[in-house]
Amino acid sequence: MKIYQVGGSVRDMLLNRKPHDIDYVVVGSSVEEMTALGFKQVGKDFPVFLHPQTKQEYALARKEIKTGPKHTDFEFQFDKSITLEDDLLRRDFSVNALALDLESGEIIDLFGGKEDLKNKVLRHVNDEHFAEDPLRALRLCRFAAQLDFCVAPETLQIVKQMCQTHQLEHLYAERIWQEIEKALVTDDFEKFIRTARESGVLKAVLPEVYKLWLTPELKSLHPEGNTGEHTMLALQWGRGYAPEAKFALLLHDVGKSVLPSESFPEYERHESAGIKVIEEICNRLKVPNRYRDFAKIFCRYHSRFLSLKKMKAEQTFDYVCKISDSCKDYQRMRDFIRCCKCDIMATRRKRSYEERMLYKRADLICKKIYKITAATKATDMPNFNELPKNAEFGRIYRDFLISKIKE
Repeated sequence: MKIYQVGGSVRDMLLNRKPHDIDYVVVGSSVEEMTALGFKQVGKDFPVFLHPQTKQEYALARKEIKTGPKHTDFEFQFDKSITLEDDLLRRDFSVNALALDLESGEIIDLFGGKEDLKNKVLRHVNDEHFAEDPLRALRLCRFAAQLDFCVAPETLQIVKQMCQTHQLEHLYAERIWQEIEKALVTDDFEKFIRTARESGVLKAVLPEVYKLWLTPELKSLHPEGNTGEHTMLALQWGRGYAPEAKFALLLHDVGKSVLPSESFPEYERHESAGIKVIEEICNRLKVPNRYRDFAKIFCRYHSRFLSLKKMKAEQTFDYVCKISDSCKDYQRMRDFIRCCKCDIMATRRKRSYEERMLYKRADLICKKIYKITAATKATDMPNFNELPKNAEFGRIYRDFLISKIKE
């Protein structure tokens, strides 16, 4: 019996990163022996055990045999004859197929993982095993963003083949969303989308976003030429933002792809069209409400943000109140304003000083209105007790708030 530390924790150790989880594999043992040593079995599909003291997980070395088209359709072999090489061979990428001998401290690298780490390359370990699991296509895109690695040409080709043969159709919606959400918390979500587009994964799991590259923009406003590139520029500006904000930036213009491409004025209606598309995506992938709701808010109101400088005080007040009511709290409203900045700046056309300053002025306006409405009560109005308490009261209160804002 021999125990090795394996997988992503070894990769992260070599990259001087703090690992999220540490995985151990046990070679040359059995369920009976592990139980006798005090380990508690917790795995259902294959034997995973909790250490009696540390409670960390230890898995018996195993082989996987594909039994069907789904991500979970595998049988497992985990007897004492399974070697470390057998176990590492079934892993996805060479950089994740490294093992640490806990006794000697030696790094065991059977598939060139250390060289790929040095060159910042994601390369699959084995053609057959990689293609058996469609989730690995999504993991490729996520690791490209998470590690800022490029993809080996042969790995990119095998993922393209998996997409062309519709293997990703067998993935559960929850697993697709899990990978997308993990990518959203990385610094470079844009790279996840670009890798997914290049490999065919984007067309398979988010066809609505894939269509954005086929949706032209007015070149006078967006020299980048299409809505997909505009969206990528918005995501560049949104690096470091909350994952909900990045998700909203990804989907803020999806409505453009379902409107007539020959009639650019129709794009004025892309907000309402986008709401429907966002709802379809979120229902299909079972996206949590907090992502769906903010994406809809941003899609619905982002275009009018550019008109703040032209709005009268009453229009500005109504617009900000709608956003404020939808966002529920000021932090989410700040996310909305910051996303609007990304949308404004997301063009290869040089923005004028006035355009670049619009965000700051609008930010101050929105902040002022939000704070005044949050801090002002109806009882603050002069002669409150004498005011009519009917439908007219709401208009009077609104006029009072607007007068405070004008001060």
